[in-house]
Amino acid sequence: MEELLARATQGVDLDAPDASWRIFWNLMGMVPWTALFWWSLVFLAVGALLGWWRGRLWEGVVWAAVLGPIGWIVILARPRRATPPRLPR
Repeated sequence: MEELLARATQGVDLDAPDASWRIFWNLMGMVPWTALFWWSLVFLAVGALLGWWRGRLWEGVVWAAVLGPIGWIVILARPRRATPPRLPR
């Protein structure tokens, strides 16, 4: 924890009025944004696939976007959407 605090406060004057913002931006600089972006796309793709399989494509996308992999469980727990019978031609 001390190492994280040292990295977050590196180059920050703690008595300055904007010290909290500088610490915040230092912390945001340590986040692996590229990995988070690609994992989010994977979660959305799997959610869309599961939603399509259950007849609830957009629900799958929304649940995966909001809850990530837990959204997959939610969409799998929901019943399949009943498809209406085909009309004769």
